[in-house]
Amino acid sequence: MQASQREKKVRKPSILVVEDDTDIQQLVSYNLIKSGFNVTCADSGEEALHLLAKEPVDAMVLDLMLPGKDGGEVCRAVRSQEATRALPIIMLTAKSEEDDIVAGLECGADDYVTKPFSPRVLIARIEAALRRTPEPGGEPVSEAVVISRHGMEIHPGRHEVRVDGREIHLTASEFTILELLAGRPGWVFSRQQIIDQIRGYDYSITPRAVDVQIFGLRKKLGAAGSCIETVRGIGYRIRE
Repeated sequence: MQASQREKKVRKPSILVVEDDTDIQQLVSYNLIKSGFNVTCADSGEEALHLLAKEPVDAMVLDLMLPGKDGGEVCRAVRSQEATRALPIIMLTAKSEEDDIVAGLECGADDYVTKPFSPRVLIARIEAALRRTPEPGGEPVSEAVVISRHGMEIHPGRHEVRVDGREIHLTASEFTILELLAGRPGWVFSRQQIIDQIRGYDYSITPRAVDVQIFGLRKKLGAAGSCIETVRGIGYRIRE
């Protein structure tokens, strides 16, 4: 039993790199392996989905522009499947306009890194995404930590949200936003505070992308989503 527990502790996270440019694929893979990750590579969206169906991975680095199914289609397909919908997805692409970033987040990406990129920054983003995602089979969470608001039950340790008893599937970023707001009902959080909480202080995403995340949250939460209020000119809060 003790040996099994030690093996679990030293298990290397497995990252799926989906990139059709051989040079970039090798650059990303080399730096991930050097940083202690296991790496699997796919050259197309179809191959990525095939690999995901065969073996579990802990996160995915996904190019937006791919032959066949593009990154947006792959992202939506991953989010539509029960087994993979919570998988951290980091978009890696040359498309750096604000509309492209928002489009990537709208299809379900947790983070967005533009080319040219720093391998160290990419690895830091992957590690941050993994920290926001609970490990399967973790210790049971005490009911005392459950946050109950407006018909919602938020289990931080389980990364689980239920509305009137029905489980709602959120991305890591959406969950972190909801947990932040629900933890202090009535407290107004600026868009920058939300960005800092999710991404870290060096993240350069625009406030509009936060609005996209909030829009997605409200939509998934249904009637309960109306408790997330926009405070004009400041940010967002959950009604007391």
